[in-house]
Amino acid sequence: MGKQGSPRGRRVENQDLDISFGVKENEFRSLDMQHGGDPPIGRRLSGGYYNWDKVVLAKGLKNDSAKFAPCKGVYVGKKQMRWLHRHIRSIVFTLLLMGFLYLLDSLMFSIFDSTMLQNNFSLQGLSKTEVEMIPRTAKEGPIRLYERLLNLAASSLAEREFKQESSKLWEEPYPQASSWKPRADKTSSHGKPRNTTGYISISANGGLNQQRVAVCNAVAVASLLNATLVIPKFLYSNVWKDPSQFGDIYQEDYFMDMLKDEVNIIKELPPNLKLLDVEAAGSLITDADLSKEATPDEYIKTILPLLLRNRVVHFLGYGNRLGFDPLPYELQRLRCKCNFHALKFVPKIQETGSLLVRRIRRYDFARSTLDKQLLGNLIPDAPLRHHHAAEGPSKYLGLHLRFEIDMVAYSMCEFGGGETERRELQTYREVHFPLLLERLKKSKPLSPEELRRMGKCPLTPEEAALVLAGLGFKHGTYIYLAGSEIYGGQSRMQALTTLYPNLVTKEDLLTPNELAPFRNFSSQLAALDFIACATSDVFAMTDSGSQLSSLVSGFRTYYGGGHAPTLRPSKKRLAAIVSRNETIGWQSFKGKIRKMIDEGQRVQVRGLGRSIYRHPRCKECMCKH
Repeated sequence: MGKQGSPRGRRVENQDLDISFGVKENEFRSLDMQHGGDPPIGRRLSGGYYNWDKVVLAKGLKNDSAKFAPCKGVYVGKKQMRWLHRHIRSIVFTLLLMGFLYLLDSLMFSIFDSTMLQNNFSLQGLSKTEVEMIPRTAKEGPIRLYERLLNLAASSLAEREFKQESSKLWEEPYPQASSWKPRADKTSSHGKPRNTTGYISISANGGLNQQRVAVCNAVAVASLLNATLVIPKFLYSNVWKDPSQFGDIYQEDYFMDMLKDEVNIIKELPPNLKLLDVEAAGSLITDADLSKEATPDEYIKTILPLLLRNRVVHFLGYGNRLGFDPLPYELQRLRCKCNFHALKFVPKIQETGSLLVRRIRRYDFARSTLDKQLLGNLIPDAPLRHHHAAEGPSKYLGLHLRFEIDMVAYSMCEFGGGETERRELQTYREVHFPLLLERLKKSKPLSPEELRRMGKCPLTPEEAALVLAGLGFKHGTYIYLAGSEIYGGQSRMQALTTLYPNLVTKEDLLTPNELAPFRNFSSQLAALDFIACATSDVFAMTDSGSQLSSLVSGFRTYYGGGHAPTLRPSKKRLAAIVSRNETIGWQSFKGKIRKMIDEGQRVQVRGLGRSIYRHPRCKECMCKH
């Protein structure tokens, strides 16, 4: 974590920092001397240019040196008084000038960094309103982290502004990625069972992406138990506060038709079973009744007898209750088919999603399989007549910045906000995460520094900006920001928006009227973010554990054809790199960042136990040509 301090408290001892400001010490002198030949500001009063009082007095004494021979005290006293009387104005003027310069010295140091950074950008043809120095915040606000590195990043972006950008930034680095092709949509040769064992209904909890995983798991379980699946229900959450149901987000008929040859799916339970009290009958299944990531054997031993006895089983709060391994080939393929083929957003979401994509790209037509899969027929296959490529940028980067207050508070990390931040996050934990606090009381908690070294802390907006700058994305890069409100608001985002001002959200791209149908429906708003991130030219995640990031990256792997790169920073590696904030040079920083990202982009087959939704490169989901 970078050191905190005021501009004057930090001495410039590192040559890299001096160079980063774009003006060396001898240039400071020449700049200062332009104003009437005054000495450079910043010298100490005890010596150097600020010994003007000694110079003035010595000059006066030299002129009268012959008169200062040994003599009577009265005579000498009279001569001194006459000399002081003649020079009193000069002495007072000199003292006042020294005081003024001392105050000016303090003022210049307080704005020193800001001026230097603005000079860097103005030299590159950018206006002050476009790029400003990342300011220090007040004591009670979020404190900027990694200040020195951010200044180096700003200087680097200014130097690169009119240089040709490397096309490799927008491409998959490994050609092997294009050899993997989708195959999960093929129908099983076994077909669906004629006689079912009963009916499975689920109530999925969480947000959009947790619910998506729950639906796919339920499809696989229904197939495993030869049961009929009822269209899933979504639980209302006090956190998400979204009453949306399956049919508000996904196309029900398309979902049923896509899976009709493998799983029996109906919209409602038969009338006689609707009246059954599943809890009294013992057919209500909660998380306490099933292991996390349970195996098929557990379902057969625990759930199948209930299903055969009562003809219906209801899973309450269903989520990640089906493991990834070991799992039969057909069940794994069926989960892939559900996730990548059967779950299509409703036309309302597709239409607004296409508006988002077209407005940030300024292109009116589909360019990839990802576009067609997510937007259907609502985006044309060919350019419209009025379209011209010169209208605007054709590429953009999707960024999921997982820095909402719930994530920040749950992490138990600190982010530079001091006592105010600590009190605020602790209050939030007491209200929303009481079980977490109880658990922490029973164990020795790790310090925020230890958590950061272990890679347990979510990336801050400052760190996201440093990663993008280290990779070489230019100042003018268009970035679509997904996610909820960032903890710390605009103040916390200032470092990122200063380096990358072309950062937009769905609220920026859509009019209030266009957003109105989605207000108060967080899952539907999340679906718009899903579309904008999945169809982006490059997708950057800051938290690999996020469901949105996992599902989006998997979608890009499945449909991207080797042309949809995803950036996955390692929080542990990045913490080690930025911990050298005060000493590391920018070239060294860039090299380490690029190596970290490169390792995360290697083409690998899904490992044992890894998520099929995030890592679809396996024989059940994709084939390699």
